[in-house]
Parts: sequence; C-alpha cells; structure tokens
Amino acid sequence: MQFDPRQMKRMMQQMGIKSDEIPVKRVIIEKEDEKIVIENPSVMCIEQGGIKSYQIAGGTTEIVPNISDEDVKLVAEQTGANEIDAKVALIESNGDVAEAIIKLKKV
Repeated sequence: MQFDPRQMKRMMQQMGIKSDEIPVKRVIIEKEDEKIVIENPSVMCIEQGGIKSYQIAGGTTEIVPNISDEDVKLVAEQTGANEIDAKVALIESNGDVAEAIIKLKKV
C-alpha cells in the first residue's frame, strides 16, 4: 500500500507528529576514535510530544580518524615536517603515528 507524501504528512500531523526537512551540506558524527562525514545528506527533523529526532539518509560517506594535536606535534618533531604535512600523513595512515613518521621520513 503506497501513500501520497502529502497524505502521509497530513496523517502524521493528525497524530501530533511534525516533520520538516533540514537543508544541510554535511553531517559529522564524532565517535571516540573517528569521525563519519556524510556529504549532501537528506535530513528530516521529526517531533512528537516535545521530543525531536533526526533521520539522516543518503549522501557520500567518509570515515576520518580523530587526530590529536599531540600526535601532530610528535610526528612533526620526529620528522622535521611542518604540522600541516604531519596531519596529512596521520590522516592518510588512519591515525597511526608510527606509519605517519615512516611515510614522512621516506619523502
């Protein structure tokens, strides 16, 4: 059984459920050891009984490791590279400090 989107919205309103699409460029979900970046997603805000929930769908997903400033400084000090190059090497090595140092020492 299929519903017309307008019918569905009216039915939801009758049940006290509001939904609105939120225009966004990206959504970033920060986990303990990495970030999930979703580019150009479709985001819906659904509110019922004063409680809001968000539904995220679609888009291009990229997983990026969390890189600490201490790790960046350590890699830069050990290799003589600047902090930007150290951070790039850490991102490319998924946050592995030893791998980033080896990578920069080969260059």
